[in-house]
Amino acid sequence: MTLGTVPASAAAVSGDNGAMTNILHVASECFPLVKTGGLADVLGALPEAQARAGDSVRVLLPAYRGLADRLQSAKRLATLDVLGQRFRLLEGRLPEARTIFWLLDCPPLYAREGDPYHDARGQPHSDNGWRFGCFAQAAAQLALAGVGDWTPEIVHAHDWQAALVPAWLAEQPARPATLLTIHNLAYQGCISRDEFEALALPSPWWDVEFGEFWGSFGFLKAGIASADALSTVSPGYAREIQTAEFGHGLDDRLRSRAGQLHGILNGIDDAVWNPASDPLLAARYSLAQVVSGKAINKAALQAELGLTADPSALLVGIVSRFADQKGLDAVVEAADCWRELPVQLAVLGAGDPALEAGMSALAQSLPGRVALRLGYDEALAHRIEAGTDAFLMPSRFEPCGLNQMYSQRYGTVPLVRAVGGLADTVVDADPDTLASGQATGIHFGHSDAGGVRHALRRALALWGTPDWRRLQQAGMARDFSWTAAAQAYAAVYRQLAGRQPRDASRCS
Repeated sequence: MTLGTVPASAAAVSGDNGAMTNILHVASECFPLVKTGGLADVLGALPEAQARAGDSVRVLLPAYRGLADRLQSAKRLATLDVLGQRFRLLEGRLPEARTIFWLLDCPPLYAREGDPYHDARGQPHSDNGWRFGCFAQAAAQLALAGVGDWTPEIVHAHDWQAALVPAWLAEQPARPATLLTIHNLAYQGCISRDEFEALALPSPWWDVEFGEFWGSFGFLKAGIASADALSTVSPGYAREIQTAEFGHGLDDRLRSRAGQLHGILNGIDDAVWNPASDPLLAARYSLAQVVSGKAINKAALQAELGLTADPSALLVGIVSRFADQKGLDAVVEAADCWRELPVQLAVLGAGDPALEAGMSALAQSLPGRVALRLGYDEALAHRIEAGTDAFLMPSRFEPCGLNQMYSQRYGTVPLVRAVGGLADTVVDADPDTLASGQATGIHFGHSDAGGVRHALRRALALWGTPDWRRLQQAGMARDFSWTAAAQAYAAVYRQLAGRQPRDASRCS
């Protein structure tokens, strides 16, 4: 296939003079424009950190309903056609941000009710393969042609929704280098043979060595085969996904590319997540005021959620998608803990209907001890981080996780299953780490009711002791900013700048 070109009349996109690298991020969501999970937080922070470092950065998203209205001075740069669909390329900025946003506007595909992937009833759009297949092909066209005098040197694709961008670009002799970041290997973007043909994907791509996956075609598998380099969002997850337990059927493909697979730990936006300046809290506090500040926020949260006003209870928080990955069924199965131990539970999230029903039943059976708010509420998420004493994450797998980092920033002790990025970012409270002042939280080994019980009992053994204060102090002193991650990605980009083009003969 020959990729189309952007009209020569497209307006030039101004870049920063002396920028180190022209970077195009391609993704399906980005905070604060659109968010369903941690992917959006990464796209909201990493490009901005890169722009502050002097790079010229664009973030390309589908133009979901209302997104263009949220950008300042949004303007049309170009139009392009993909598989009979007409796309308008829009550009705009957010206040005080350096990142430039590009939106691919095609109302029949993206201007829908619901979130980026689901309809208003929470059901996946039946044509998600078509929607994001067209998006990736349009993104590849833009990456090759550039807009005005701006052409990317690096195309950084994120997750399955953008994974075909490296595949399309791998067929081109003169092209930007490509990096594919796997934020969650469990979501692979598999489509049927009929959908594959409707997208007019090259027939050689339907090959077990490229994208064919047990009778379907995997966007992510194709991206893993074709990108110049791969990354994941923590060193631990980079190791885990090369094993059968965590590889979701792609561990052999990832082992074959181990030399190009980088585990780069996510950061957090430490301006947004800062208890000393957070406008969403009942009381702001720094490390010096952590005891009094958290006491005020805890009382306010208990009142807001209808929990018993009890400063002595260990108040545990959860903010999560309700998905099997997150291990929330273990929280429900450990009902005896919430009933019998001196603990309370505050939960915010939504997702799987069965998990929602189980959590709702738990909250209804224990009024004053368990509180549930179904849905997504950014402000309440901040208040839960500030008002709880501990934060529970019983994940079956966790590529990186962000809430355990938010928790440490807010003096809230994370209780995490020791997998992926959770193990990488939380220092377990054993006697040696407690004595040295390095411990920041509690690890446990199993994503089941027994694991939850073990974590809570370990937490209660430390709760109210000087060791608990040491955990808070060590956590709040850690630096989880994006600076280190941006530097690590810059090192990968430098390697790619001197790359030999990947052999794409099987794709041609």
